[in-house]
Amino acid sequence: MLQCTAVTALPPEEVQRLRASEDEPEEPEPYVLCELGAHDGQDTEHAAYLVPGRTPESPAVWFFWAGGEPERVHRSAYVPWCPAILRQVDTGVVRRCNLFDRHGAAHSWDVADPLGDLVAGRIAFGDSPKGDPCP
Repeated sequence: MLQCTAVTALPPEEVQRLRASEDEPEEPEPYVLCELGAHDGQDTEHAAYLVPGRTPESPAVWFFWAGGEPERVHRSAYVPWCPAILRQVDTGVVRRCNLFDRHGAAHSWDVADPLGDLVAGRIAFGDSPKGDPCP
């Protein structure tokens, strides 16, 4: 399943709150992208991960929004992590879902982000747009 492509601007009050947060040392991005698998319906909330919890197991801050302008509604909340685990018996790999508990659509391991994969992919030698060798 492809990742949802919904994007929204963070409200100014949310940006200020993130700037003041001890847990967020970097400048927050002004826009967020929905991290769920593709979903439809105006009543379905989009969701973006904002700030980690104090420990890996503690709830994290997520930003939720639904609807379009000017009726867009949004909220942020500390939400527990999804408890789902994928165990691949043949390889011994254990993966946890990196979405929030009771999320809609697919678990994170079933969501494909083609643009993210392209950006994170290994650049081949000589693949520079200018023809220069890449490191």
